[in-house]
Parts: sequence; C-alpha cells; structure tokens
Amino acid sequence: MSQFDRTAGADAGTEADAATETDPAAEADAAAEVDADGDLTAALRTESRVLPAEVFATLGNDTRVDILRALLELGADEEPVSFTDLFERVDIDDSANFNYHLRQLTGHFVKRSDDGYEFRYPGRKVVSAIFTGTLTDRAQVGFFPVDGSCYDCDGDLHGWYVDDTLTVGCADCGTIQVSYPFPSGGLDDRTTDELLQAFHHYVRHHYCLAADGVCPECTGAVETTLVRDPDEEDLDVAVEHVCGRCNYRLRSTVGVTLLDHAETLLFFSERGVDLNTEPFWTFDWCVSDERTTVVSEGPLRVRLSLPCGGDELRVLVDESVNVVETTLVE
Repeated sequence: MSQFDRTAGADAGTEADAATETDPAAEADAAAEVDADGDLTAALRTESRVLPAEVFATLGNDTRVDILRALLELGADEEPVSFTDLFERVDIDDSANFNYHLRQLTGHFVKRSDDGYEFRYPGRKVVSAIFTGTLTDRAQVGFFPVDGSCYDCDGDLHGWYVDDTLTVGCADCGTIQVSYPFPSGGLDDRTTDELLQAFHHYVRHHYCLAADGVCPECTGAVETTLVRDPDEEDLDVAVEHVCGRCNYRLRSTVGVTLLDHAETLLFFSERGVDLNTEPFWTFDWCVSDERTTVVSEGPLRVRLSLPCGGDELRVLVDESVNVVETTLVE
C-alpha cells in the first residue's frame, strides 16, 4: 500500500484524467513543494487511488488481459502504440466495446497521450507477472548436480526447484547452502548451469539492494540490523532487513551483505576471483557464520575473516551492518 497522500485524482479511470497525468506544469508544481532540506513529504501525492479489490476486478477480464498482451507485443515499453494498431491486434470486432475495456485500464495501468498508449509501471508489472508465469505457472525440477562443496562436510552439492523456490544443498549431510524464491519463468530455455548463474545474480541483487536500504519488492526504505542468536536459524548472528513500507523481510548471514562492498570486491578481484559472477554459495563466509566472530555485545559488532589466495581480509561491521574497519593480513 502506498504511503502517498490519496487526495488527488479521484476519477483517474477516464481518458481525460490519463491525458493530464504527465502534465509538465503539474510535475513542476510538485517539484516546487520539496523543502530546502530535500524532504519529499510535502510533495508526495498520488494521481489516483485504486483499491486492491478494484485492481483484481479490472484485470479479471480476458479482453483487458489481451490488451495488455498486445501492448507488450507492439512494444509499448519503447514507444506509444496507436489506438488503431492496438485494436487490430486484439481479437474483438466491436470498437466501442474495445474502447470501453481500454478505458478501464487507462489511468492506472496504461498511460494515454497524443501519441497513443503505453505502459505505466503497474501495467508493466502486471504483464511481467502474468506472461512470465509468476502468477500462472507451477514448476518442479528434480535433483541436479551443482559445482562446489558443502561448507560443513565438504560433500557434493545438488540443486532442486520446488514450491517456487530454488535450493542448493549438500547431498551427503543435508546442509542447505541457499534457498530462495525464484520465479518459474527463470527456468525457461536455460541449462542448469545457466539457471544457477541467473539465480546467483537474482538473489545477490536482492541482498545488495536490501543492504543499500532499498526494498527489492517495493523500493521502500529498508532498515538493516544485526540480530544476535536469531530464532530458528543455525547462526550465532544474522542480518535482518525490514521494509518500513511493505514489511518485506529478508534475513541472511552477515557475509552476504559484503558482496557489493568495494574493498571486498577489490580484495578478491586482485586475487583472480570475481564476486559478481562467482556463485556466492561457494563461499563459506556467505552461507554460514563459520568465519564470523562477535567482538562486542554492546554495541554489537562482528568481524568477518575472508580468505583468498593465501591472504585474508578482516572486515568489522557495526549493529547497522556498516563496515567500520578493514584489515588486510598477508
């Protein structure tokens, strides 16, 4: 749910409203309301309000889904699509009926201008969710071998995909290296190696966004804290990310938060390891707290020891998971 003030744009379903949504003068007025300290509070406002039940009602129609599909196929991400081209693309004979359904989408999901129709962000998200299988497909993939070894027993690793979640774990002792939700569309037209590389980038991106204070789900502000002896976790200390906007929660080891840390990236790069591409679950400091030491309880501070090429980078982080000190041991 948006935090924005809901007072503007009560009738955003009409074409007239859609035509004024991107009025440059209105945007300038909004920008002028930002105070001298850069506080956006006074300037935040919505152009329309659509209740969750209304969203589902709007999308619960085959013609409207076909219109969204047509916009995607005609390249509405790149440039506006004309009414004529859109009408010819959708399997419907009555232009008045077509126009009615298009109006139901215009304003919140679709933007109308003098040049035609194009996606608004909610419309593009709906198309992505529907046509990539996120909302419609269920898939399972049985055990397949994964390069690397278990941090706990040095056993072989296997991957599997069940209940929309990709998991990498040890075939010998059962220790889970990583388990994370992954859209089923990511399985299409990929080998298992390509799937694992895509999974690495997807999960790493989420963790790095959260560590940078941006919610991977709604882009809201995320608060990050260290958690001592977390419940139901095989860790002495963990990191918890919580979005103040949508309550999205993400919990991880401390090591994962360093995957985008400049000094850590440089340390490994100088020793021939690219943390951007090397699957993070191959590093014990990313998937366990084997190399994490609590050095202070009040305030809580932990040190990670990251080995590579015979050297070691020691990284000290505070209770907000900010790096406060690094030490190179050669």
